[in-house]
Amino acid sequence: MALKAKIHRVQLQVADMDRHYYAEHAMTVAQHPSETEERMMVRLLAFALNADDDLAFGRGVSTEDEPDLWRKDLTGAIDLWIQLGQPDEKSIRRACGRARRVILYAYSGHGAAIWWESLAGKLAALDNLTVVGIAPETVQSLAGLAAKNMNLNATLQDGMVWLADPEQAVEVALEVLKQATRPA
Repeated sequence: MALKAKIHRVQLQVADMDRHYYAEHAMTVAQHPSETEERMMVRLLAFALNADDDLAFGRGVSTEDEPDLWRKDLTGAIDLWIQLGQPDEKSIRRACGRARRVILYAYSGHGAAIWWESLAGKLAALDNLTVVGIAPETVQSLAGLAAKNMNLNATLQDGMVWLADPEQAVEVALEVLKQATRPA
């Protein structure tokens, strides 16, 4: 018998003072049986960091030709491709060829640092690629917010990020490893 995805209901309030974006998003998030709570919460964090009415989750962990999150324009062209983890060089190049902007969120601590060290020089010329590292302590704290029903507030101001539920707040530690040079 196949394992079923866990379903999470999420009310996410985003107050992004840097982009002047303020909205509430009601979402149903499926956690694939092979997906950890840490990864699911990093997906929610990535949504909050790039929140937009047109931003959508991809079909899931087992779908290779789709990102974790994406935004398409009215013609169906991919405006933003968001991927989590440590994809290989070929996957990153393919994403950069398909989308106007690509953001990778690496979150596994020392493993992510080794991964990026091996790829940084090879990907330096990709002008639409941004790579962001998320501190392992942050990922562990985010997992503490995971619940079947979540009421989360994301606050972004002056490059600082907080994700909170009614009981606790997590200050998110991000490190930009590579910034896209193509205008957004």
